[in-house]
Amino acid sequence: MTRFSLPAPAKINLFLRITGRRDDGYHELQTVFQFLERSDMLSFELVPDSAAIEVSCPGLNIPSEGNLVTRAARMLQQVSGSPYGVTIRVQKSIPDGGGLGGGSSDAATTLCGLNLLWNCGFSTEKLVAIGRTLGADVPVFVAGETAWGEGAGDALTPVELPVRRYLVLNPGCHVSTAEVFSHPDLTRDSSTSTIARFLQQGPPYSQDRNDCEPVVCNLYPEVYEALGWLSKWGTAKMTGTGSCVFLNVPTEESGREILSKVPTKWSAFVSLGTQKSVLAEALSQIRHQIS
Repeated sequence: MTRFSLPAPAKINLFLRITGRRDDGYHELQTVFQFLERSDMLSFELVPDSAAIEVSCPGLNIPSEGNLVTRAARMLQQVSGSPYGVTIRVQKSIPDGGGLGGGSSDAATTLCGLNLLWNCGFSTEKLVAIGRTLGADVPVFVAGETAWGEGAGDALTPVELPVRRYLVLNPGCHVSTAEVFSHPDLTRDSSTSTIARFLQQGPPYSQDRNDCEPVVCNLYPEVYEALGWLSKWGTAKMTGTGSCVFLNVPTEESGREILSKVPTKWSAFVSLGTQKSVLAEALSQIRHQIS
């Protein structure tokens, strides 16, 4: 197979506790990563006679070098020793800088896709290890299961969650993760929780919070406003370091009703949460076709 496409799913953080700071600059945290059906789409085409890597993203001014997709491709090429190249086309649906993991997810899909395209034969565990060098959120997208995350977010334990729909609201601003994690007002000493305690609550897990939310709301009034607006319909939270906020909605219809009321200055979508990521499902289908 020399040409195929794979999804790169969005995620939301159902909560985010910052429990400490490490010597390497990363923070110790606890979170739950919930995958969504909403995805970017990456198309891969083998370049058999060259090691050239070409990445394009129509409609967005993304540098061809230095972006996470190119870095992931070069990293896998280096580790595997593959003599092949690739042309990658990225179709974006996940907002940039929104806390939905778009860049990390694109990098993970690149690792998984090229592992197939170049016939590297690496295990998921090996790809997770490679992904860890690209960013703390990349491993969960490679692993492909809704998970409890600890450490820098890359120590993962799969968790079973009820199927839920979420309305995700994008206030249209780009939040700097580095700015949030370096802010002096960020809580860095939250008490730790356990998987059992989290699951005992049940949806919408309103007893747990996002420690980044107060800082982001102070720095970005747009996020504060969006969170307040969405909270009229239930327990709304911010995902990751923002800027997107989300709400658990009981049905597709109720989500669509709220969507119809979203102010035109914002964008929003309703998406189903998934236990296994749409990337994991797509990879399984391709492997079945090959075998």
